[in-house]
Amino acid sequence: QVQLMESGGGLVQPGGSLRLSCAAAGISFGEYLMAWYRQAPGKQREFVAAAIPGGSTNYLDRVKGRFTISRDNAKNTVYLQMNVLSPDDTAVYYCNARRGPIDLWGQGTQVTVSS
Repeated sequence: QVQLMESGGGLVQPGGSLRLSCAAAGISFGEYLMAWYRQAPGKQREFVAAAIPGGSTNYLDRVKGRFTISRDNAKNTVYLQMNVLSPDDTAVYYCNARRGPIDLWGQGTQVTVSS
């Protein structure tokens, strides 16, 4: 069964950190571009970060230097380390796996940054 399962969301104070995980099942993980997106209330879903199979990474400008995406192909898992979080980072974070026409999404995990 093809599945992406996010975890690691929660409530954190401004300036704090969280690490999101996305475990993939049913796909040849190493062949997929893995990415994180987020959607804040009343806003469109936006790209956050991507980890390409060859090792390159891309980031939304606003998260560069604060967020780090990494992937462990042996564990079929992609991570998003988020540091120096601000209330503007509050959103539901979604894991995405893409390979050619195949475009898979997880169910999302809520991240709330608030004091």
